[in-house]
Amino acid sequence: MCSHPFYIVDVFAEKQYQGNPLAVVDKAEDLGSSTMQAIAREMNYSETAFIVAGNRQGNVFRVRIFTPAEELPFAGHPVLGTAFVLQREVLKGGAKRILLDLPGGQVPVSFVSDGRTAERLWMTQKRPRFGKVVAPARAAAAVGLRPGDIDTRFPVQEVSTGLPFLIVPLRDLETVRACRLEQSSYAALRRELDIAGVLVFSPQTYSGENDLNTRVFFDCHGPVEDPATGSGNGCLAGYLLWHRYYRRHETIELRVEQGCEIGRPSLLLLRAAFRGEGVEVEVGGRVLPSARGELVSDGEVERK
Repeated sequence: MCSHPFYIVDVFAEKQYQGNPLAVVDKAEDLGSSTMQAIAREMNYSETAFIVAGNRQGNVFRVRIFTPAEELPFAGHPVLGTAFVLQREVLKGGAKRILLDLPGGQVPVSFVSDGRTAERLWMTQKRPRFGKVVAPARAAAAVGLRPGDIDTRFPVQEVSTGLPFLIVPLRDLETVRACRLEQSSYAALRRELDIAGVLVFSPQTYSGENDLNTRVFFDCHGPVEDPATGSGNGCLAGYLLWHRYYRRHETIELRVEQGCEIGRPSLLLLRAAFRGEGVEVEVGGRVLPSARGELVSDGEVERK
């Protein structure tokens, strides 16, 4: 029998059992792709991360991420959650920076504390790629709104920092609350755009200390809405700066709330700055442990 330690953590959570839950499986080097896929399906979270190799001296670790349906090249909250497990459980708190080697590229994660607040983790994502612009009426139909609900001062646009999202600016919090994924209209968009989901946002928030409210919708696995999406909010950070949402600012630093409508309130921290001809994006937040255990397999090793 083979045993693999696993950990459940809440990512982008200010309190336990909020944020976005994640399962992280350590010592997964002998697990093949089909076994990882089966474990992710059994976990039934939005993603499950597997630590498959590591260099403790250099703090570089190879990680694979699976949804219940497929493997992803990159995903935001599994990066932060896995880095937390590596620092706390594998390196025993001895690292201030970890590099995760993913199929979609390497992502650095840093651990920051100012001595007054809980430690935050920050990941530097790939520079945003700005794709197709979509007519407001098509985007509105996909999330059950009217074209007039879109804030047409800014484009509805596909943006990617490793996973592509359609970014949809809305007028107010009431409009965000009214969103519902309309499967047929969304499916038509996905046939045209290679997007992982739709992110809608509003400058109005539930909490006065936050800057934006977001919701992210999927139809490819599990629930149709995510409580906290690091990859989608990384795309949003690049979008906001690129399109001068905050007028002439050369840098932005924001607090973003997500998951309020589905009872798992999350807090994501965003930074973006112009660097050369592009935008550099960072996404941060807190990670809290929830549970741990052992996965036991029959010892058969698959071909990878």
